[in-house]
Amino acid sequence: KDADHYSLCPMNRSVPITANGIIPVSQSDVAGIPPIALTIPDFEGQAILRIFGNSTQSEIGCYSALITNGGTFSHPAAVGTVLGLFTLVALVASFATAVYGDHIPTMRTHYAHSLSVFVVFAVFHHIYYTGALSMNWPSVTVAWWSNFAWSGGMIYSQSMQNSINQFAGSNKGNISMVGAASSGASADNIGGGYELSKIYKRAALEVYRQWTGSVEDIERLLRSRSLENHIAKRAASSNSVVSPWYGNPVAPGLPIPGNFSGFAGTLSAEGIPASNAFMTGFLWFLILLVLIAFSVVAFKWILEGLSQRKLVKTERLGHFRAHWIRYTIQAVTRMMFIGFFMMMFLTLFEFTYRGSGGVTAIAALVFTAFFGGMIYLAGMACYRRFRYGHYEVRPDRLHLEKSHVFGILPWLGFGLESHRLEKSLQRPSVFSMPMRSFHYIYEDTQITEIHQDEEYIKSSGWLAARFRRTRWWFFGLWVIYEFVRACFYGGAAGYPMTQVFGLLAVECLALIGIVAMRPFEGARLNAIMIYLLGFSKVATVALSAAFDSRFRLARIPTTAIGIVIIVIQGILTIALIIAIIIGAVSSYMSLTRNQEDFKPHSWTKLRQRYFAHLEKAANDLPPSPPPAPEEPKEPYFNVKSVRRETKIEDEDEEYAGSILDPRGSRISIARPATARQSRANSIGQLDYGSQTNLHYGARGVHRASWNSRDFNSYSAVDSGRESRRMSAALGLHPGSPSGSRHASTYAIVPHQASDSSLRRSAQQSTSRSPVNESGALDVRKSRPGTAAEKGRYPHPGTVDERNSEDQDQVQEAPQR
Repeated sequence: KDADHYSLCPMNRSVPITANGIIPVSQSDVAGIPPIALTIPDFEGQAILRIFGNSTQSEIGCYSALITNGGTFSHPAAVGTVLGLFTLVALVASFATAVYGDHIPTMRTHYAHSLSVFVVFAVFHHIYYTGALSMNWPSVTVAWWSNFAWSGGMIYSQSMQNSINQFAGSNKGNISMVGAASSGASADNIGGGYELSKIYKRAALEVYRQWTGSVEDIERLLRSRSLENHIAKRAASSNSVVSPWYGNPVAPGLPIPGNFSGFAGTLSAEGIPASNAFMTGFLWFLILLVLIAFSVVAFKWILEGLSQRKLVKTERLGHFRAHWIRYTIQAVTRMMFIGFFMMMFLTLFEFTYRGSGGVTAIAALVFTAFFGGMIYLAGMACYRRFRYGHYEVRPDRLHLEKSHVFGILPWLGFGLESHRLEKSLQRPSVFSMPMRSFHYIYEDTQITEIHQDEEYIKSSGWLAARFRRTRWWFFGLWVIYEFVRACFYGGAAGYPMTQVFGLLAVECLALIGIVAMRPFEGARLNAIMIYLLGFSKVATVALSAAFDSRFRLARIPTTAIGIVIIVIQGILTIALIIAIIIGAVSSYMSLTRNQEDFKPHSWTKLRQRYFAHLEKAANDLPPSPPPAPEEPKEPYFNVKSVRRETKIEDEDEEYAGSILDPRGSRISIARPATARQSRANSIGQLDYGSQTNLHYGARGVHRASWNSRDFNSYSAVDSGRESRRMSAALGLHPGSPSGSRHASTYAIVPHQASDSSLRRSAQQSTSRSPVNESGALDVRKSRPGTAAEKGRYPHPGTVDERNSEDQDQVQEAPQR
C-alpha cells in the first residue's frame, strides 16, 4: 500500500506498472557504506527491484536505478573540447609543414619531425576502445573514456540516432553476445546479482526481521516517516514539477543503469545503443572525410584569391597550388589509414552483434573497401621499392639491454646483434635469444635513396614520409598489426579471456618489435609510440583481466584498479599534449627556415640545433664511435728554434762573406774515427782533435761553407806535410816503408763537392777508401797484402804473418 503499486496486482499487459514510495534504510546499512564512497567520483551505487514468478521461481523483470554522489570523471563538453583543439593544432601544423616549400626532400624532412595526427588518434583510439573488451567495467573507467568518445566517432545526435533506428528497425541485436559474460555463462552477478535461496525460503523473513527488529519497530519507523511519504506522494502526483533526483529512463537498446559490461556498457555513457555503434561511427567518419577534402580545396582557392588581390606573393606555396588535387586525394587516404583500426573494429563488432540485415550488409561493404583498399595501397607502396632488390634472411640474436631514460632512470631496451656490432659502445645485455632478421639487398646500386626520390615521395610519401630511411616499410607492418587488434576486439567479443590473453601476447610482441626498430624519424614520435603508448597498451590489457565477471571481484577493489588505469592513460594523454605543443613550436621553426630575421631571437640557438638534428636524423646513420682515449704523455722535448751565437771567426771578412755565398756547398766534415789497436803491436792513441785536412782559413768545423779554391791551395801547399804526418803517426821513416810491424794507409774523403776539382780529388781517394753510404767521411784501413798495395809494401809476408790475429774494422766517422 505504501509503495502505491496497485497497478501491479493483478498484472495486465495493457496497464503500465507504476509505483512510488520511500524505502527505509537502517543505521546498519548506512554504516556499511565506506566514507570514501561519498568523495570518489563515479563510485557505484544501485537500487535494483527484481520481479520473480512464483510458478517458475525465476526472474521475470528487473528495475534498476543508478545512484551517484555528484562527482564524476566524465566531462566530455570540457575535456573533449580541449583535446579536440589540441588535435586541430597538430593537424594544422602537420599540414603546414607538408605544403610549405619547393624542394621535396627538404619538405619531407621537416614534415617527418612535426607531430603526426596519426599518433594523436592512435593514442585516443587506444584509450577509448579499451572499453570494447567484454569485461564488467567499473563506472569510473566508463566515465573517463566518455571524454574520448568523439575520437572514436561516438558522438550523440538525436536526429542521427532516430534515422539509424528507422533504418535498423526493431532488431536491436543480441546484447548478451557482446556483454561481460562469456557465451552460455551465468550473468547473475551483473548489476549486483541475487540468490534465489534467500527469496523462496522462510529464512528470508528471519533475515529481514534481524535488520529491522520486531514488528512494532517497523510500525514505529513507518509512522516516523509518514511526512516523507506524504511529500513523495504529492511530488509523484504533480505532473508539472518533477524532482531532478528521479532521473530519466534509458533509451531502448541500452543496458540497465549500473551495468557497464562490454562495449554496450561503454556506449551507454553517450546514450548510443550497441546496435547503432557501427552506423554512428561510419557516418561521422564520412563527415570527417568530406570536411578534410573541402578544407584542402578551400585553402587552395583562398590562396588563389589572395594572390589575385596581391595580398600574397604569386609564387607563395607554388608546389601545393600546382598539385592541390594530389594533396586532396592523399589527405583523404591518409585519414583512411588513420581510421583503419576504428572501421575494422566497428565492422567486425557489427558482424558479432548480429544486428539488422541492412546494417550488416553495409558493414560488409565497408569492411571490404577499407581492408582491400589499405592492403592494396600499402602493398603497391612497398612494391615500388622492393622490385629493385631482394630480401635475405640471416641468423641474428635479440638482446635485452640495460639502458637509461633521460640519462637517469634505469630502463630495459631491445637490440639486435647485427645492430650491436655497428656500435662502438655496446650496452650490457641481460638476456638474449636467437632469431632471424631480414636484410634488404639492392640489386640496382644506382637507385635513388628513398627519402631523396621525389617521384616516390609524391606518390607514397603520405605513408612512408615519417619513417626512418631504413624503416620506411613500417606502415605495412602497422596495417597488419592494427587488423589483428581489431579482430580480437571486435571478432572475439563475448569471449573475455580470449580477448585479454590474445591481445596481451600481441601487444607484448609489438612492443618488443617496435622498440627494436624505432621506426619514426622524429624523436618525439618514437618516445610516444614506442615507450608510452606501448607500455600503456600492455598495462591496460593486463589490468583488465581482473574485471572478468567469473572472478566476482568486489566493486571497491574493482574501482581501485580502474583508477590505476585512469592514471596510466592520463599520463599518456598529458605527454601527448606536451608533444603537441613542442611540435607546434618546431613546426613554426620549419616554416620560418628561409627567414633570416627569426623571432624570438632568444630561440636562435635552439633553432640552429634543431636544424642540425634534422639533417643528422635524415641520414639515419649509426652514431660515430667515440674518440680513442689519449695515452698518458711521457717526458719529451722539442727543438722549436735555434739561434747562432757570434764566434771569433765572424771577424774574418772572407769567412763572413762565405756564409752568405749561395754557391758554396753545404757539407759537414766529420772527424775520422780512430783505428782499432792491434793486440800484437799496440799503437798509441792518436789525437786527431788538433789536426785537420782543411787549411787555416777554413779550420773551424762549424764553418758554413768552403769552396774549390780552398781545396786547391790546400792540395798545393800541404800535400808534403800530410805525408810526413801520416808516416810519423805509423812509426815509419820517410825512406823506409817497412819499418813497422803493421802498416796501414788512411784516407779522409769528403762525400760531396761543389765543383770539378773536388770531384777529382774525391775519385783519387775513393780508389783507396770507399765513401760511407750515410754521406760521412770514412776511415778505412787497407792491408798491404792486397793486389793494389803490393808495389808499395815489398814485405807483405811479414805483415800477414804477424798480423794474422788482427781483425780489421771499418768504423763510420761521426758526422757533425
